[in-house]
Amino acid sequence: MKTFCGRANPTTGSMEWLEEDEDYDYHQEIARSRYADMLHDKDRNTKYYQGIRAAVCRVKERGEKAIVLDIGTGTGLLSMMAASAGADFCYAIEVFKPMANAAVKIVEKNGFHDKIKVINKHSTEVTVGPDGDMQCRANILVTELFDTELIGEGALPTYEHAHKYLVQEGCEAVPHRATVYVQLVESKRMWSWNKLFPVHVEAEDGEKIIVCPSEVENCPGVPSVCDIQLNQMPSTDFTILSDVVTMFSVDFSKPIRSASTYYRVQLEPVKSGKAQIVLSWWDIDMDPSGTINCTMAPYWVKSTSAFQWRDHWMQCVYFLPNEEPVLQGEKVDLTACRDEYSLWYKLQKARGEEESKADVRVESPVCRCQAHLLWNRPRFGELNDQNRTRQYNKSLMKVLKTDSVCLCISDGSLLPVLAHYLGAKQFFRANNLEDKIKIIEARPELLTPSHLEDKKISVLVGEPFFTTSLLPWHNLYFWYARTAVASHLTSDVTILPQSASLHMMIVEFQDLWRIRSPCGICEGFDVRTMDDMIQNSLNFRESKEAEPHPLWEYPCKSLSDPQEVLTFDFRETVPQHCVSTKGSVNLVRKGKSHGAVLWMEYHLTADISVNTGLLQISNEKGNCEWNPHCKQAVYFFSSVIESEVLSDLPSAVTYAIKFDTKTGEITMDFKL
Repeated sequence: MKTFCGRANPTTGSMEWLEEDEDYDYHQEIARSRYADMLHDKDRNTKYYQGIRAAVCRVKERGEKAIVLDIGTGTGLLSMMAASAGADFCYAIEVFKPMANAAVKIVEKNGFHDKIKVINKHSTEVTVGPDGDMQCRANILVTELFDTELIGEGALPTYEHAHKYLVQEGCEAVPHRATVYVQLVESKRMWSWNKLFPVHVEAEDGEKIIVCPSEVENCPGVPSVCDIQLNQMPSTDFTILSDVVTMFSVDFSKPIRSASTYYRVQLEPVKSGKAQIVLSWWDIDMDPSGTINCTMAPYWVKSTSAFQWRDHWMQCVYFLPNEEPVLQGEKVDLTACRDEYSLWYKLQKARGEEESKADVRVESPVCRCQAHLLWNRPRFGELNDQNRTRQYNKSLMKVLKTDSVCLCISDGSLLPVLAHYLGAKQFFRANNLEDKIKIIEARPELLTPSHLEDKKISVLVGEPFFTTSLLPWHNLYFWYARTAVASHLTSDVTILPQSASLHMMIVEFQDLWRIRSPCGICEGFDVRTMDDMIQNSLNFRESKEAEPHPLWEYPCKSLSDPQEVLTFDFRETVPQHCVSTKGSVNLVRKGKSHGAVLWMEYHLTADISVNTGLLQISNEKGNCEWNPHCKQAVYFFSSVIESEVLSDLPSAVTYAIKFDTKTGEITMDFKL
């Protein structure tokens, strides 16, 4: 049997379905999973263990047998904690088959096979009774079904069903409750991820301003949460407008309703400003008294001594539908609406109870302008980056003439508007200025002279940016598109960018290494079966590939100088043969070589470039500053080399990097 998997094809700029071995999808899911990150989360694991011990103890004190239901068991860790805490029996439910198989092996290896039954089903399909999956209802409910938004993985409907059919009334629950907190802030940086700001164009006849269409300006956007490592957001990038307040709590030991609802709190702004963003996070109490608490609060709310890095639970950024001015001391109502899986917020002037109730509509916001569907949050940030726009502005001024006929190949780009303001005679945009800019709805290879009104293109431009790109080099689709339209170009065509280069650097990560690091023993339990399973999945395909990460969220230090490893000349068509390179990079700082980071640089003209990766190495220690609008490619080394003093350094890391022009993919290999 075969399975079909979606993969971006950089040679066509589209998603394609590839036939893979039936195991492939599992392998990819395991290789890319965050299981290692969870197992390395010492704070989470310790608190769960304490909460489970206390719950088993409370049940035993009542003279009852402790029967545990563990939904979403993963490795079986929480069930093993319960069994070792004295639970009489545990039912461990895991819907993902390869994971359930691993849990069976891990449970057996740790000697709990007579105390733990792994059930490979969705919890809503589990039966209870003499012939059922469970002999009887459980009196302790243990779960870890949470994401950064708390409810995004379906925790509420799962709990609702479990209370109806799988656990006893008045059961113990670990965690016992979750509480969601919010804080109102003003932040030009975060707001730039959701709205399009006016674009300033410096033309020869003075500055012109491109304003955003009103339908984009007034669009509420998409309801999906923006989850980020808020601990990497400098305090200079936002202004706090309110204290932290509790938005709502959920008691997991009692029946739960997952139906859509809303919560409202009254806030008294501590400062006047423009309310744009609701920052949010949650904590969980593992016991009824709240003495065992695990929190996601960011650095300005809790002391850093208690800080635990984790990537499976972060913090949430919610965009208010519109910017709302608030005055210090003048109360406002903040409403959180939710459905089964997501939350969204709105802010209004404080009003009476009855008046407020009448006004609540729980429907989820819908993007009406299409821009929020085309551009993700980092893309909005990129389009709002005036420094970046200035680079394109300067380079277009150099190449455009009054009689230039331009073709732009990029997704949802503002370059055609820039070029028009800078004086291009006619602009065709592949893929309101209707008379000056013509949008061609055709793929580059299907372009005909009639699309171009029988004109030849004298300037071909691209950022390049394509929505299907996952890794930095996927935007090389521009090169393939340039090759496809070669017959429509003048003999002296100007291509912008004229070329691109791939850069690479060896780094030590402060924390990101944990997502790929074996765990071995976790809270006294042997989980090496899971480590082996992840490694096998990586070997299946992933370990020869890099993976995308927004490195502004993941601090690292450079152990080598950045190095240019491949160049791509867009003035020529894509070659038939592969482009490859071999070389070595010297290590210049001591530290742990966790992996290599790769990024693209686009050379718009001979002396103007746009960098999608390393902006600067900011100090002697090698701390890196990254482009915040792009994901960089990270290739994790299979073994980490640690060097304390420079004389110990393996003097160099050797690499082999190959760009396959047939597939548009880059493969790489490193030796330490």
